[in-house]
Amino acid sequence: MTTIATTPRERMLLAKDAARRIGLLTDDEKRAALLAIADAIEAAAAEIVAANREDLERGRTSGLSESLQDRLRLDEPRVAALAAAVRDIAALPDPVGRVLDERTLPNGVELTKVSVPFGVVGSIYEARPNVTVDIAALALRAGNAVVLRGGTAAELTNAALVRAMRGALAGQGIDPEAIQTVDDFGRDGAKALMQARGIVDVLVPRGSAQLIETVVTESSVPVIETGAGVVHIVLDATAPLEWARDIVVNAKVQRPSVCNSVETVLVHRDAAERLVPPLVEALQARGVTVHGDGTVGALAGGVVGATEEDWQTEYLSLDIAMRVVDDLDDALGHIRTYSTHHTESIVTEDDANAERFLAEVDSAVVMVNTSTRFTDGGEFGFGAEVGISTQKLHARGPMGLAELTSTKWLARGSGQVRA
Repeated sequence: MTTIATTPRERMLLAKDAARRIGLLTDDEKRAALLAIADAIEAAAAEIVAANREDLERGRTSGLSESLQDRLRLDEPRVAALAAAVRDIAALPDPVGRVLDERTLPNGVELTKVSVPFGVVGSIYEARPNVTVDIAALALRAGNAVVLRGGTAAELTNAALVRAMRGALAGQGIDPEAIQTVDDFGRDGAKALMQARGIVDVLVPRGSAQLIETVVTESSVPVIETGAGVVHIVLDATAPLEWARDIVVNAKVQRPSVCNSVETVLVHRDAAERLVPPLVEALQARGVTVHGDGTVGALAGGVVGATEEDWQTEYLSLDIAMRVVDDLDDALGHIRTYSTHHTESIVTEDDANAERFLAEVDSAVVMVNTSTRFTDGGEFGFGAEVGISTQKLHARGPMGLAELTSTKWLARGSGQVRA
């Protein structure tokens, strides 16, 4: 049964009440609920796509950027992919109740540290209807209720998705109040969510650097910070041309509007004449505008001169910055200065340089000889992700089920008292 709530706080209190029951569901019950949600999303595909079409048209009229339009877009295959991700999450092991530590004190008291749900997970995001499903499914699988603020750009799409998911829960005899949205309250809903300390246990923002900064600075609820992706690929002196070209082009072109796409390429000076011309040509053939330093511009045609701003920019478009560096030390220094600590990769056949890169780069995900596009919860085997955390507390990198649990110590005694 759905209760009519007239304020954001009332909805969040309903979620908090529902969280107590969600946290007690068995593995089989949570699995069945997610499978029902996947079926409901597929059954509502036509409604969801129609709502998304309206959101997209409104976005185009209001000047929504191409990258945000791409993130907003849901067609039939993308809706099917959302349902498939929910089924993948349902198939994962239950993260609740894992024994993380156990010991017996000298007095005989037995201690066990177990994983438990957070309770209520909140998320503020923009133009990302996939997040509506991903976070709700992950939260429920980990025994949590969820409160969503998905922004005005995807308001109709998100409403259709939430209706489908709440209906699926109700059909399984599970309180639908475990999935809440405050979208219809606009900015007041977002503000209430950020100030819901004691009701919402953790808040995860996803979106632009400005949105994330706003949530981090204005929230009284504990925040797991997800960050912008000024992502780097270093082409070392020994980088094979085929690897360098394939990896960089894939990391830029495969889906340029997402945070794990590469934004800056750093080329070792000893390999510049060998790598820069064919790499620039390959990128330009795929419609990429290369913003290069003076050396890159001298080695390849059609290069736009790079400015200081380019090294700091998360383009999220078919643009890329390219610089020639003197050596690995120079590349590491550039990354320390400009990285947002999301993902960095090196292409090299020098094992020592590869291991040094892995050890010294301070980012959530550090790679050797592979595309940065693999920084993704689905690719990591999590089914989906809550976000990619660039902080260092509790969670870092793609966040899956384990990151949506906390811990609890259980103590079992037989009459012991402390002296």
